[in-house]
Amino acid sequence: MSKIIASAAISGAHKLVRNAEEMLTKAITGKGEAYQFEFTDTAFYLPMIYAMTGFPVKTLGDMKIALQMAKEMLHELPEEHLWKPYLGEALDSGMASLFAEEIWLACRYILGMEPDSDPETGYVYNGFITDTIQRNLGIQLVDGTMPGFAAIIGAAPDDDTAVKIVRELQEKNILIFLSGNVNGNSVTKQLLRKDVELGWDTRIVPLGPETEHTLYALDWAIRASLIFGGKKPGDYAGHLKYQKDRVFAFAMVLGPLDEIIWTTGAGAINMGFPAVADSEIPVIHPTGVCIYEEVDKELDHSKIVQKVIEVRGLKITVEKPPIPVAYGPAFEGERIRKEDMFIEFGGQRTPAFEWVRMRELEDIEDGKVTIIGADWQARYEKGGSMPLGFVVDVAGRKMQKDFESVIERKTHHNINEGQGLWHMGQRDLNWIRISKAAQQAGVTLEHLGHIMTTMTRHRFQSIVDKVQVTMYVDEKDVLEIQDQARAAYKERDQRLGSLTDESVDTFYSCLLCQSFAPSHVCIITPERLGLCGAYNWLDGKAAYEIDPTGGNQPVQKGGVLDTRYGRYTGVDDYLKKSTGGQVETLNLYTIMENPMTSCGCFECIVAIVPEANGVMIVQRGHQGMTPAGMKFSTLAGSVGGGAQTPGFMGIGRNFIASKKFLAGDGGIKRIVWMTKNLKESLRDVFNQRAAEAGEPDLLDKIADESVAEDSEKLLEFLSQAGHPALSMDPMI
Repeated sequence: MSKIIASAAISGAHKLVRNAEEMLTKAITGKGEAYQFEFTDTAFYLPMIYAMTGFPVKTLGDMKIALQMAKEMLHELPEEHLWKPYLGEALDSGMASLFAEEIWLACRYILGMEPDSDPETGYVYNGFITDTIQRNLGIQLVDGTMPGFAAIIGAAPDDDTAVKIVRELQEKNILIFLSGNVNGNSVTKQLLRKDVELGWDTRIVPLGPETEHTLYALDWAIRASLIFGGKKPGDYAGHLKYQKDRVFAFAMVLGPLDEIIWTTGAGAINMGFPAVADSEIPVIHPTGVCIYEEVDKELDHSKIVQKVIEVRGLKITVEKPPIPVAYGPAFEGERIRKEDMFIEFGGQRTPAFEWVRMRELEDIEDGKVTIIGADWQARYEKGGSMPLGFVVDVAGRKMQKDFESVIERKTHHNINEGQGLWHMGQRDLNWIRISKAAQQAGVTLEHLGHIMTTMTRHRFQSIVDKVQVTMYVDEKDVLEIQDQARAAYKERDQRLGSLTDESVDTFYSCLLCQSFAPSHVCIITPERLGLCGAYNWLDGKAAYEIDPTGGNQPVQKGGVLDTRYGRYTGVDDYLKKSTGGQVETLNLYTIMENPMTSCGCFECIVAIVPEANGVMIVQRGHQGMTPAGMKFSTLAGSVGGGAQTPGFMGIGRNFIASKKFLAGDGGIKRIVWMTKNLKESLRDVFNQRAAEAGEPDLLDKIADESVAEDSEKLLEFLSQAGHPALSMDPMI
């Protein structure tokens, strides 16, 4: 290993440990050793230290102990005239640096210095990344829509180069973290100067202005093995292997490297994350720590993105429709404010709808886009607003009527992924905007149609052979065709409403999250969607037709072993095979015995409240306390990682109103506490379900955080409200 790299990594580690010690002393002087601290919305204390050592850092006094662990990993600088393989010393120093940076940043939070902000622009950096964000992004990390993440450190040679690099990463669907600076300049500042939208919506997340802020990205990465992988705190070898094999991260260093960058990079290399720089540096080619190269260089900025993708071994397939703007999921969260809007359709401003309908092959001209309306080009060029009826005709030998709604829902993603295009809603409640910048780049009304023809074929290539789009822009035509579309919507809803678990012979699995949680399998039934909320039974059926070897596989129900709890021979057989025997049986309709496993990206957690003879439900993102005595982030640590945990279960929020929700335990009458957010978002469908269960006013009898956050107050409220759970058979 290069002596230059080793010396810088070891020297940098000593410096970071000293900095952390100074910051810790300052915090202890002001707060005392007993002062308790936790990063916002995490169940994992200081995540890097917790994962690597198993030591939960809860107080400033605990930080002193953790800092001593870092000191024990330090080494003396290499001797001037004696060469030896310095890899071990450098890697030790890198891990010591990560511990020191984590303590330094925690103390900065305690002292009110984090998240940092830029004094010139006033921009406030993201700071620590919460568990909620980790779980929100979980499904994207495993379904291929986010194949990896990049930590960009420093600044590009100029603003335009910074934008080009970031846009290329966005088009390849890479999540981007920004940190560090070069003489006060940074990629964050370069993008702000070019009016590039930053934040989670666009997948460009500035963490902080110093190299040390890169630790937030590494903290985010290490929690993947805690949350999804089921790795135990202290299993450092298991964590590091998981990072190398399953968390596809890399660093891109723009500008000169100092010893802090080198030592932080050594810590990242421990996790299997390679780095590529744009300057003349020593390189480290295969040693076995990373999959391929550890440290490499690429001086040509037009090639550096491709270089890091090759070094990390990412497999990226991107289909781009023929439009004059960038395209990819990274643009899906882009907002178009009224002042930036060129034209809009729907959104209660004008009549609008979108409708996918199945046709015969001979009735469709593949790729054809037709716009029907008087003088539509001049009306579009004027901007403002227009009616829009969006009819997408699809045909294919394997196409089925049931797939219409699945394809239709993808309209949202198809349009949103265009830079400067914005879509919201569905059916006849949709809303589309095109920005002034997109229009100036050459986006026309026809391009919306070309997006749909291209992406529908790409995303549904196994079931769709032809796609044709017809767009209506005269209000009379839109209203007339809209009536036909509404009749089709109604027919679909009636068809879906008749689907029950008993009416089908086949369920579907979702194995996407096995790339993160090897022992987890979602079993999706007509009355139980996937726990991430993204896949229902029809989605699973369509996905299997699209890719018979993919993550959604048919599961034959087989014979009934337990009608009440929902146990089937075929499901058990499938689970044993697909988990390598780690999960042997599953009850679909109970929380108390062999409930479904969870990966970590569940929308809600159901947890038993024994004192109330019922269950509570809390959704991802809720940061308050619950009657179970734990916040969501702590509860989630008990539920995820592919474990079956009786009394606890991850679910998709729409499962709450299903007839099969805890059917073996008494159904929705067991719900004694839900967050206000859940109560309001599910009110109409929940009240309908409650009336069917003979408790029309059940929602008013369910407590929320405004009346109880502990079991004592909960019981008091339930008794006064006359909640039915109090008189039901005991759950335990």
